[in-house]
Amino acid sequence: MAELLSDDEVDERLPQGWEREGDEIVRTYGFDDYLAGVEFATLVGEVAEEEFHHPEIVIGYETVEVRLTSHEEGGITDKDIRLANLFDDER
Repeated sequence: MAELLSDDEVDERLPQGWEREGDEIVRTYGFDDYLAGVEFATLVGEVAEEEFHHPEIVIGYETVEVRLTSHEEGGITDKDIRLANLFDDER
């Protein structure tokens, strides 16, 4: 079980473009068209499955919103920060 990060640790380690919303970290990625966003969401899903840590993904017309939290721990952990960076690498 991963340990929760403190507020200061989250602030220090949160990747650029991500925001904290309560017990989640959130980023909305922009795309030129719907299918580019769907393709990205598929990549995010594949990375999440490999890491066995699954985000909430919302696909819009030209956006994909990704939300991460560690439900079992009740907040933000190293796993969430790691995945945020991995998702950014896919972009």
